[in-house]
Amino acid sequence: MNQPANAAAGQVGMGLTNNATSYAARNTLYWRRNLFICVFGSFTTLVSLSMLLPFLPLYVQQLGVTSQAAIVQWSGVAFGATFLGTAVTAPLWGRLADRYGRKPMLVRAAVGMAIVMSLIGMAHNVTELVILRLLAGLIGGYASASIVMIGTQAPRERAGWALGILSTGSLAGSLVGPLVGGVLPSLISIRSTFFAGGAMIAVAALLTILFVREDFHPDSDTKARASTHATAPKLANRTVMITLLLTAMMVLLANMSIEPIITVYISHLNVPTDHLARTAGIVMACSAFGSMLTAARLGALADRIGSWNVIIGCLVLTGLVMVPQAFVTHWWQLAALRGLMGMTLAGLLPSIAKLVRHTATESQSGTMLGYLQSAQFAGQVVGPLIGGVIGVHLGLHAVFFVTGSLLIACAVLGQAVRNRPMHA
Repeated sequence: MNQPANAAAGQVGMGLTNNATSYAARNTLYWRRNLFICVFGSFTTLVSLSMLLPFLPLYVQQLGVTSQAAIVQWSGVAFGATFLGTAVTAPLWGRLADRYGRKPMLVRAAVGMAIVMSLIGMAHNVTELVILRLLAGLIGGYASASIVMIGTQAPRERAGWALGILSTGSLAGSLVGPLVGGVLPSLISIRSTFFAGGAMIAVAALLTILFVREDFHPDSDTKARASTHATAPKLANRTVMITLLLTAMMVLLANMSIEPIITVYISHLNVPTDHLARTAGIVMACSAFGSMLTAARLGALADRIGSWNVIIGCLVLTGLVMVPQAFVTHWWQLAALRGLMGMTLAGLLPSIAKLVRHTATESQSGTMLGYLQSAQFAGQVVGPLIGGVIGVHLGLHAVFFVTGSLLIACAVLGQAVRNRPMHA
């Protein structure tokens, strides 16, 4: 009598394990379609988030801020608020994705962002602007949710390609956003530009609701994942991991330190006032364009000569490229240097992600990649704040010297820990 019951219990246990370990197999019919919808959603989200860069100081001024110092500081705070919110809630959304599935997180992010982006266009003062930007980060994160979904659904042998395509969509959004922000306000007004951004994300939300598919088993997947963590080996070398996370933060810090106030910097380069937003959009887009040109090649170079070599080399080169940006006399010189900086930055995040995966144990790789995303968002928060404070107290030129020095310091730290064992 007990034998059949035991056999049945064993079959249930096997079924639980199979359901937990074959999530990608259960979604093999969906992942390609999901990928392209996630690319579109990530693209529209990044366009909407980055398009306000060229006109953010102008919008802050419209909301009643008058002095240049206050405009610079509020612009940095408003821009960084979104990334602060995302960094705070990313671990929470990750846990909820494990419990309820990846698609609900995509829908939540898209719908929430569409609503908040439209509300930003109705802000009455700069305080409301900052609160709404913070709210956008707290409930948003479509691109991060997409990484979790595609990274777990795509077959192991195609996961790198799929995540590369997804990254290209986000990068393209960062490239197009400032260009849209440089042109659209002059056509439909600044406030209407936010409504247009909200409408784009609403389309992505609708596509996500209607066409994204997921075969998720909450009970079996959650229990199997908990069992895996219970038997996981010791965490990888903490010093190496902390160095990688710190470096990832510095990459975004360096890129974002000047962008929220770049319109003010360009205004000192003899650019006419009515062309400021458009010129700032072009300059900021050059960084993303440069990254698109070299990201794949630097990733392949890391496979050939090692990730640490690429990381340290790119940190040094980017730090050096920062310096001449403080001495430009024309906007096109700044644009060219930002493009060159984007080319050197492009090899950093893929190489860091590769090392994080190798440094972390198999059962902890998802968790550590989540921490990596939080580190990147932290850099996007700290960068504008540091840029604003330095710009006010030491001058805009000093922003380039400080961020360049921080990148060189990260290169020195990387060189010091590169030969440590990957696992503790």
